[in-house]
Amino acid sequence: MIIPNKLNIGDKVGLVSTARYISIEELNPAIRVLKGWGLELVFGSNIFSKSNQFAGTDIQRASDIQSMIDDKSIKAIICTRGGYGTVRIIDLIDFTTLIKYPKWIVGYSDITVLHSHLNNLGLASLHSTMPINFDNNTPECLQSLHNCLFKTSNILSAPKNSLNKTGSVNAQIVGGNLSVIYSLLGSDSDIDTSNKILFIEDLDEHLYHIDRMILSLKRNRKFSKIKGLIVGKMQDMHDNTNPFGKSADEIIYEHTKDDSFPICFDFPSGHVNNNNSIILGKKSQLDINNNNVNLLQ
Repeated sequence: MIIPNKLNIGDKVGLVSTARYISIEELNPAIRVLKGWGLELVFGSNIFSKSNQFAGTDIQRASDIQSMIDDKSIKAIICTRGGYGTVRIIDLIDFTTLIKYPKWIVGYSDITVLHSHLNNLGLASLHSTMPINFDNNTPECLQSLHNCLFKTSNILSAPKNSLNKTGSVNAQIVGGNLSVIYSLLGSDSDIDTSNKILFIEDLDEHLYHIDRMILSLKRNRKFSKIKGLIVGKMQDMHDNTNPFGKSADEIIYEHTKDDSFPICFDFPSGHVNNNNSIILGKKSQLDINNNNVNLLQ
């Protein structure tokens, strides 16, 4: 797996919108933070474009990220927000230059499309908060992003959870948003979980759909060869008039409890203000014990 270089003060970072549109007002808090880190910001030509719910047309959005990939002076590409739309442009992007001259692709949620595709191509990427969220993110969240971009290690911890299965494993981490991972099954961007730690998180889903997605991953053998499972925040779940009877974490536990790999739940990453960064594709040490959970990257 190719790990992009860390950033230095003065480096150029590209900002692009691959999915839903964003306004300058929504972006301003992140501009202040990123400039405060000593980064020079380069905006995609169509970053503030709007085509219905999208940040411009598919061609415009693909053109912006392609330009950032091909510009060797850009050292990282930060996606401004998620929503929906990255899958519409994934097959329009040529990643040849990115593999030859690797740089960080940064984001989460809908950006899972890029993460899964890039990890399959042998390039690590960064699951992290995005500029749309900076104004509400915790200091710990922003610090974890800074650590991943600038420093040599990323250390995250979580408290114990009654559903956890203890164990230690050292392997690459892959994953991201469960709904997006589910939507990519069978495509060129389908996630490869073999001998890896799988990370999943989600937002605003019905509990029966969580059950459907986990079963689909299981039937597609996504759990059959994994080394460990990190379940991030399963936020703002919905139920029907007739209750499903289990929480999202309990649904995942039900379908994985008989497997041999270690599992941790409620890890501090996902659609929450304390959305800590995880380097996808990098070999990492996961330790789940009776007292806490530690992840060292």
